[in-house]
Amino acid sequence: MTVQVFTSERRVRFADCDAAGIVFFPRYFEMLNGVVEDWFAGPLEASFRELHVNRHVSVPTAAVEARFIAPSRLEDVLTFALSVTRLGGASCTLRHRISAGADLRFEAIQTIVYVGESLKPEPWPDALRARIAPFVESVS
Repeated sequence: MTVQVFTSERRVRFADCDAAGIVFFPRYFEMLNGVVEDWFAGPLEASFRELHVNRHVSVPTAAVEARFIAPSRLEDVLTFALSVTRLGGASCTLRHRISAGADLRFEAIQTIVYVGESLKPEPWPDALRARIAPFVESVS
């Protein structure tokens, strides 16, 4: 089975940059959240509106580890690649890689948790788990 990778592109905007003209590091985390939101709305078929407003559940970040490899500058076109390294009972560990062309700029490992209305972790619903499964990297 081929592992799916969710990809999207985004141009670096003026608002993303600091006085040195490079992406201000907290902006990468905002960008990652946007990619996760697009992943849920797209192939996972569960938009944040559906989750937060209609179902009263959420997928907050429980942990993130980041590595800043090279600077990104105004108007660079960034490619975001998201895959899953682990799908647990109520959590999911995501691998993010941000590149500009062939140059890796940033990578992160992020753990999200499926949280119910009680604000406590709950098991992933079967339908959502089934849509996440194709993104899980194979274990070697």
